[in-house]
Amino acid sequence: MDRFQHYIDGEFHTASAHFASLDPATGQPWAEMPDASAADVNRAVEAAHRAFLGRAWSGLTASARGKLLMRLADLVQAAAPRLAALETRDTGKIIRETSAQIAYVAEYYRYYAGLADKIEGAHLPIDKPDMEVWLRREPVGVVAAIVPWNSQLFLSAVKVGPALAAGCTVVLKASEDGPAPLLEFAKLVHEAGFPPGVVNVLTGGPEAGKALTTHPKVAHIAFTGGPETARHIVRASAENLSKTSLELGGKSPFIVFDDADLDSAANAQVAGIFAATGQSCVAGSRHLVQRTVKDAMLARLKAKAEAVTIGAPDQMTTEVGPLCTRRQRDRIQALVDASIAAGARLVTGGKTPEGPGFYYPPTILDCTDAPHAPAVQQECFGPVLSVVAFDTEEQALEMANDTAYGLASGVFTRSLTRAHRMIRGIRAGIVWVNTYRAVSPIAPFGGHGLSGHGREGGMAAALDYTTVKTVWLRTSDDPIPDPFVMR
Repeated sequence: MDRFQHYIDGEFHTASAHFASLDPATGQPWAEMPDASAADVNRAVEAAHRAFLGRAWSGLTASARGKLLMRLADLVQAAAPRLAALETRDTGKIIRETSAQIAYVAEYYRYYAGLADKIEGAHLPIDKPDMEVWLRREPVGVVAAIVPWNSQLFLSAVKVGPALAAGCTVVLKASEDGPAPLLEFAKLVHEAGFPPGVVNVLTGGPEAGKALTTHPKVAHIAFTGGPETARHIVRASAENLSKTSLELGGKSPFIVFDDADLDSAANAQVAGIFAATGQSCVAGSRHLVQRTVKDAMLARLKAKAEAVTIGAPDQMTTEVGPLCTRRQRDRIQALVDASIAAGARLVTGGKTPEGPGFYYPPTILDCTDAPHAPAVQQECFGPVLSVVAFDTEEQALEMANDTAYGLASGVFTRSLTRAHRMIRGIRAGIVWVNTYRAVSPIAPFGGHGLSGHGREGGMAAALDYTTVKTVWLRTSDDPIPDPFVMR
């Protein structure tokens, strides 16, 4: 089997312990991954801290940092086929998506390369005539970037890109589920010429995660994952008061009014729930449809779900591949079964297939008579769509906001005024109107509630990795007046 290495302080290291990574299409081991110990994590953080203070990185101009990021972007684009094949092998995500997504990831690094020398301070028109006061934006320090297995090149780019642009250093921890593409990405960091310690890449289980999030030299923890893990991270960060930014997924409403283009809405809903086998934080898993067109939408969605090509993830014809892990498939089956027991009607799918691999079919549940079924309330993280009918716009808005999450949402209507009312009323960090699952490095991404806090993408992300220093310069040559009075 292939054996991967950690990347710490500019060098590749063979770990003292390894674990087998399973191919989700077969359920069989295909590679050995390094299992970071607390000592490995400490070495990585110490290296990042030295690099942050060292002149090889801190002495670079912002423009020079941008050029390194631009070099990294070019390398990512050139290596996209190799990275995509690794992600498909290690996570089961279909090759037609990993290929396109990783090629686009290069644009995120290009965006932050261009932004590196646009992070500006400010001059303050202070109310004291003998003072000049200005603000400097400076990097916060060592960033712990913790990403899950799904869309990991993208989810690391929206952390690593802005952190490096701001002048921080990074310890990037890949999920122990499917870490191969990020461990391979470390080779591109090395080739791009970043000074040793600026970017460190490792993977491992709870021991590594705890060591990283409690380390006293970590200034900022950027995490994507689930709320339960996030709660542990927040508790761990309290000891050192590390800053946190959390992107925790969602239970996103996909709202279709009776004046919508139903064919377009159906296509977008397929993209929103069955693409990536539903393993997406912005999955439009709650289909809220106006009752007058519910039957028409259900017919379209059922036909499309049953026409999806399920197969090996490394084939370009495949549209839905396996789930990443067996435990996730088992959890989804339990949620579907519990929802049916709670009154949901199975429209299609809903049964784990026989054979190897962690496959699960596109599944639709009509939950109109069971609006509080588990599949409606809980993030499934799989190809499961819950359909609930509504009658009025007010009811649709109430149902859309009836969740502890607040990441994404979709609205399909031809009415411009209704679209604006829904945009104002929906409590979510993203509202897509007559489209779904669109992203750009220019647009901030994030939510609130159980979907977390902080933003990734855009200028907002780069500023999040900075701290403001206020500088006071006295311009008078006269002696300082009464030293016992603040002035």
